[in-house]
Amino acid sequence: MTDLRPDPARRALMGLYLVAFVSGMTTLAVEISTTRLVGNVFGSSNIVWAGVIGMTLFYLMIGYFVGGRYADRRPSFHSFYSLAAWAALSAGAVPHVALPLLRLAGGALQQFDVGVSLGAALSVAVLFAVPMTLLGCIPPFAIRLAVKEVSGSGRAAGAIYALTTAGSLLGAFGPPLILIPAIGTPATFSLYAAALVLMAMAGIGLTEKRFALRLAWMPLALAGLLVTGFRASFASPPPGATLLFARETRYNYVQVVELPDQTRQLLLNEGLAVHSVFHPTRIATGQSWDYFLVGPYFNASPFRPDRMKRIALLGLAAGTVARQYTVAYGPIPIDGVEIDPGIVEVGREYFEMSMPNLNVIVQDARFALRGLATDYQMIGIDAYRPPYIPWQLTTREFFSEVRGHLAEDGVVVINVGRTLEDRRLVEAMAATLLEVFPTVHTMDVPATFNSILVATLQPTRPQNLVENQLALASDPGVDPLILSSLDLALRTLVPTVASDLVFTDDRAPVELISDSIVLQFILGPGAQARRELLAPTEPSN
Repeated sequence: MTDLRPDPARRALMGLYLVAFVSGMTTLAVEISTTRLVGNVFGSSNIVWAGVIGMTLFYLMIGYFVGGRYADRRPSFHSFYSLAAWAALSAGAVPHVALPLLRLAGGALQQFDVGVSLGAALSVAVLFAVPMTLLGCIPPFAIRLAVKEVSGSGRAAGAIYALTTAGSLLGAFGPPLILIPAIGTPATFSLYAAALVLMAMAGIGLTEKRFALRLAWMPLALAGLLVTGFRASFASPPPGATLLFARETRYNYVQVVELPDQTRQLLLNEGLAVHSVFHPTRIATGQSWDYFLVGPYFNASPFRPDRMKRIALLGLAAGTVARQYTVAYGPIPIDGVEIDPGIVEVGREYFEMSMPNLNVIVQDARFALRGLATDYQMIGIDAYRPPYIPWQLTTREFFSEVRGHLAEDGVVVINVGRTLEDRRLVEAMAATLLEVFPTVHTMDVPATFNSILVATLQPTRPQNLVENQLALASDPGVDPLILSSLDLALRTLVPTVASDLVFTDDRAPVELISDSIVLQFILGPGAQARRELLAPTEPSN
């Protein structure tokens, strides 16, 4: 009878190909997950992405060089599979060692302690070097073992590169689309690492079964890390606050905290800013959200509340503005666009974002805009917060699209970040809006890093706001929330200043400006005095 089982050499080669495939998958998964791991504290700006990609390429470069030399010195399957197993174990351990450092960095950021934050970030970069360098050793080692004759070297190298690249596709799409929202970043590291270590042990078992038993502790260790990863958290709630919810979503690390006065806050990533607030009995906040109520009153007087028929919110978050509009104007139709479905779930569960007049659209704001109505009295854009600013929502072309969705008396209200001295982003946004709208008004939100810009479809003047306030003050049917918001807006009006820079789809250096603003605030002259002045204040929207 013919023995149909593959010979030992062929079995070893099959194991090598499997390890090559899973190592490619793990390499990309570690890179993508590291971006998310770091991004939960430092954000997902181009600098973060460039840093992680640059580190990945640098460490892989070292791994390719070292792995090729090591393979020539010890060209054995035993060495190859051992290398893969240690690469897997180090990859699975990275987030668990890095998390305390990242929490330290996040706390340092909240205290504006650049030295500690930078030191922690560099420590994470060093930790990241170990698995990436070891993973980089695998492809040249695999090629060395797969090549038996020079005439077949091209075929063997092509097969290894094809398999590692095919694995990379799974590693690129699996974490952000499926695993991170389902099980979190640390557990995602451990899961991919476990897959690689199991493939390595299976390969060792095909060649040296007794040695495989000596590595049996590795998958057990990774299983423990996987279980621990489910409970990992990236940040602690602010002092005095109670943590109600913490979970990673497809786009953010989301926390819901409750203050002693029953105010709930939505915090994202490092928790430096508050993105939504909720109080069971108090609607006014005295902060950025209230300003969205008064944008339409820059129109000529008399502008009465019953003229508000429909609004849209690009950057819904957990629905603070939608709730205020429903209270102030009744159940008018509200189209709210939010890119993160996890935030929508949190809004419904913890922020009473269940108004029947609110139509929630889970999409990117610019894409969703094309499917919206064309008769809004107000379109609110609350998707800007340095350094997390989607540039595609800042350009002349985008605002031209927004203009096409406004009614004749429509306005656009935008929340823009700044510092006390540096208003470059506000001024560039004003200049861009003035390319599309005849008038732009500016208000500075007290005790925050926020300015509110209101662009009107009709030519308007600041005096209109005063005249409308006087007309509404004597009307008992006007909701007090509108009156208090008008008073807040009038007290914080400042002259609108436009720079020479206009953002376009072709050129929108938004991140360059916002990163420069942040660095100048932290490192520039008088930075310590500014930090001491602003540290006790409420987080900005």
